[in-house]
Amino acid sequence: MNSLRQIGEPLMKWYQENKRVLPWRDQNNAYYTWVSEIMLQQTRVEAVKPYFQRFMEELPDIEALARCPEEKLLKLWEGLGYYNRVRNMQKAAQEVMEKYGGQLPRNYELLRELKGIGNYTAGAIASIAYEIAVPAVDGNVLRVISRVTENGGDIRKQSVKRQIEEELREVIPREKPGDFNQALMELGAVICVPNGQAKCQLCPIREFCQAHAHGREMDYPKKAAKKPRAVQKKTILVIQDDRSVAIRRRPSRGLLAGLYELPNLDGWLAQEEILEYLRELELEPLRILPIGEAKHVFSHVEWWMRGYQVRVASVEQPLWKELIFVKPEGTAEQYAIPSAFDAYANYLKEEKIR
Repeated sequence: MNSLRQIGEPLMKWYQENKRVLPWRDQNNAYYTWVSEIMLQQTRVEAVKPYFQRFMEELPDIEALARCPEEKLLKLWEGLGYYNRVRNMQKAAQEVMEKYGGQLPRNYELLRELKGIGNYTAGAIASIAYEIAVPAVDGNVLRVISRVTENGGDIRKQSVKRQIEEELREVIPREKPGDFNQALMELGAVICVPNGQAKCQLCPIREFCQAHAHGREMDYPKKAAKKPRAVQKKTILVIQDDRSVAIRRRPSRGLLAGLYELPNLDGWLAQEEILEYLRELELEPLRILPIGEAKHVFSHVEWWMRGYQVRVASVEQPLWKELIFVKPEGTAEQYAIPSAFDAYANYLKEEKIR
């Protein structure tokens, strides 16, 4: 704890001199803070920037988010993954409109009651936008504090996260608490990095870091090994007639709930099994060609995919059994198709239909 009490001044000075210019930073806007923090969960800063700017152009405030049609909302989020996060954001926005007149509450506990907002996001909004002295502990902060204090607890455990939150609550400054939290996050992102050797020679608080003093920076933080992901084999079908391509909507619950996808079947199927599936849909297959293998990693499961391009005779109507036949040129603009299918996205383009 003593080492933590000493880090504030050098940390804040370093942050003011070295902080990155980010589109959501120093805007004094709770909505910007909220959206950016949700987008940044498990996504790199540089990748988030264009998504954030596009999102704000289309949905500049909480009212616009609350009223946005779901398909447009999912399309704006396409590529970020974890679509339930943006669904929860919209539910929270609707609650904010109903209860708080369209303004995120200036209260940490009330923020935590909103859908999809936990301790970290509530802490970020409260401290950065409203200058409330509460910690915001993400993975970067856990790593920094674990090294500074030589905390040997497993940071995947909620008890360890709560311990670090309480330690920071004791030392967070009452003046500019948002800058203090952002400084810790920034230090973890660019100096006390998660992958590769920590850049201790550039660290403004290295003289207070217990792990550095003992030459044990890379021993922290402690993490229990993750369970291996389950593997699911999938056969992906790009089904096309002479003018359209087939997509379908996923179930409203479960992985990628409610999004559009390329038709797919469990397992790696032989061509004869694919043809049988097409006949069950009363489609007339004309040609089937393999288009390669791909892999997509979710947080808890991996898809190992084999793709086939299937040409069928013209369908009579766009809604065909479980499939929706759409014009290729409109697919990218209108339908949110998850990045899991990116390896086969080129085959959705008009020039590929032949």
